[in-house]
Amino acid sequence: MTAPSSPEAPWPVRTVARKVAEWIGRLGEVWVEGQVAQLSRRGAATVFLTLRDPAADLSVPVTCARDVADRPGLELTEGARVIVRARPDYYIARGSFSLRATEIRAVGLGELLARIERIRKLLAAEGLFDAARKRPLPFAPAVVGVVTGKDSAAERDVLVTARRRWPAVRFAVHHSLVQGVNAAASVIDGLQRLDRDPEVEVIVLARGGGSVEDLLPFSDEGLVRAIAACRTPVVTAVGHETDTTLVDHVADVRAATPTDAAHRVVPEIGEQRRLVDGLRARARHLVTMRVEQSERWLEGVRSRPVLADPERLLHGRAEDVVALRDRARRTLTHRVETAERDLDHARARVTALSPQATLQRGYALVQRADGALVRDPGEVGDDERLSVRVAGGRLPVRVDRQDGTP
Repeated sequence: MTAPSSPEAPWPVRTVARKVAEWIGRLGEVWVEGQVAQLSRRGAATVFLTLRDPAADLSVPVTCARDVADRPGLELTEGARVIVRARPDYYIARGSFSLRATEIRAVGLGELLARIERIRKLLAAEGLFDAARKRPLPFAPAVVGVVTGKDSAAERDVLVTARRRWPAVRFAVHHSLVQGVNAAASVIDGLQRLDRDPEVEVIVLARGGGSVEDLLPFSDEGLVRAIAACRTPVVTAVGHETDTTLVDHVADVRAATPTDAAHRVVPEIGEQRRLVDGLRARARHLVTMRVEQSERWLEGVRSRPVLADPERLLHGRAEDVVALRDRARRTLTHRVETAERDLDHARARVTALSPQATLQRGYALVQRADGALVRDPGEVGDDERLSVRVAGGRLPVRVDRQDGTP
């Protein structure tokens, strides 16, 4: 038994390689599913192939005896889906890992469909197919991205139909593989390139019809996730109307055919012109109705007497003004005359009650030097000087008593 490694006693490379080989050898036989990426029959007794994971960028070399690869009923070709019974092997001299196959089975159609269904349920559980993720397509996009096979019928259907419907549309076309082991990766690359282009407003993924095996790349898990990650709306048009792949579930819009995709992506110019003409006619009709309605209202307002002959109202009002002015004059005159009479009566009463009026009747006021009125002869003394006020003025007098009588 080898002692544990340490900085003082490290293992040599051969020891590490031998231990890795021993550990891998204890794994025993395993069943592996994958896609044949490369196939070489150059050896007389041994066949070399590369088995690729269909959902990840991983592959592993596989070797098998020729009789295993040439088993009757097995058509081993590049791109074929297979299930391999193999024993992991680590080649110490080169430090490489491989599988040594003892049995190879082709994946039947039922198994392929079952695998696709498992992937569909997995992605659906993650919410990638939810309707809330679907984005609306832009109206009349200026640039449409197209991912399709080079010189394919699908490419012609999309481009010719879209240009006929909307001549101003422009295309950014990415030619990719649409069949085979590298098709999914090629389509993913095209999608990502177009998604990064700021001018592309919608992407069409188009491919013509084919068998279930031919359309397998469009049920690739990696491709489905790439479409879900796109910021640009994606329209899929893969196969015929009856064909359904996993990309149809994740796309924002699924078109039955490439021609149908062109119909969904761009509007039809004739239809839009008819729509504009209809809207213009409707707007003209509504404006005309509003103008006519306003004209009728204006005519009705103008026919009213107050606007038809405004001076007519002034004719009758002039007489009213004269009458009111005469009435105001009479009222004011009557008020002034009444006030004058009241003033005369007040003046007469004041005059009648005035001390001056009493003096006019022959009465007189006797005042002492300090102005006090004399009401009793006993209040004054002899030789006291007094003032007598009569109607005509004042008279100074002196008290002169004779026989005690003033």
